[in-house]
Amino acid sequence: MRQHLNSAANLIRGHWQLIAIVALVFVFWNTLLVLPLKILVVFLHELSHALAIVTTGGSVESFSVSPQQGGLVIGRDGNRFISLSAGYLGSLLFGMGLLINALRTNADRAVLGVFGGVMLVVTLLYVRDPFAMAFCAGSGAVMLAAAWYLSRNLCDLVLRVIGLTSMIYVPFDIFDDTIRRAGLRSDAYMLAEEFGGTTMMWGGMWLVLSVVMIFFCLRNLLGRDSNVRIDVRIS
Repeated sequence: MRQHLNSAANLIRGHWQLIAIVALVFVFWNTLLVLPLKILVVFLHELSHALAIVTTGGSVESFSVSPQQGGLVIGRDGNRFISLSAGYLGSLLFGMGLLINALRTNADRAVLGVFGGVMLVVTLLYVRDPFAMAFCAGSGAVMLAAAWYLSRNLCDLVLRVIGLTSMIYVPFDIFDDTIRRAGLRSDAYMLAEEFGGTTMMWGGMWLVLSVVMIFFCLRNLLGRDSNVRIDVRIS
C-alpha cells in the first residue's frame, strides 16, 4: 500500500504541470475559455484532411472552421479513403507531436512559429468565410508574436496546452460524432457510405486506436519528471 502511495506521489510530483493543465481544461471544458483551443483542434482536423488530399494527388478548393466547432475542407481528386480517415487521427498526431516537441526538444519557439506560419498560409490560400479568416489569421499572428517575444519556456507551455487539449478532444469528438450521434454526417458516416461497414464500426476503430496511441505516447514520453520552470520573461 505504501509503495503504491509513494508511486502516486512521485507521479504527481514529477508531472504536476501536465496534470494541472488537463484538470483545468476539463474544468473549463464548456466555457469560452477553452473554446478557442477546441476550434484550434478542429483546424488541425481539417488540416489533416487537406494534407491527405494533397499528398494523394488531389487539390484543396476551400478550408473552413466554425464557432460551433465544425469544419469543412472541399477538395478535388486524391484518395478518398485516406482523406476521410485522416481527420481525427491526424489531429491527434499533430497534438502528440506538439507535446513531444515541448517535452523532448528545445525547439519550442521554432515549432510555435511554424505552426503560426502554417495557419497564415492556409488562410491566405484556402480560407474565405469571415469567421474562419479571422480565427486562423488571428491565431497564426498570435503564435508568431509569441514565438518571437516570449521565452522558450512559455512557448513550451503553450505547446503543452495545445497538445494536451488535442489529446483530450479527439477521443471525445470521435465518440460524440460517430457513436453517440451515429446518424450525423461525419467522416465515419461518409466512409461507411462509400466503402461499407457502419458509422459506429469506423468510429469505434478510430476511438480504440486513438486511446492506444495516447496511452503509448504518455507511457514512453513522460519519464520521471516533465515539469518545466516557468519563466515569464519577455524577450
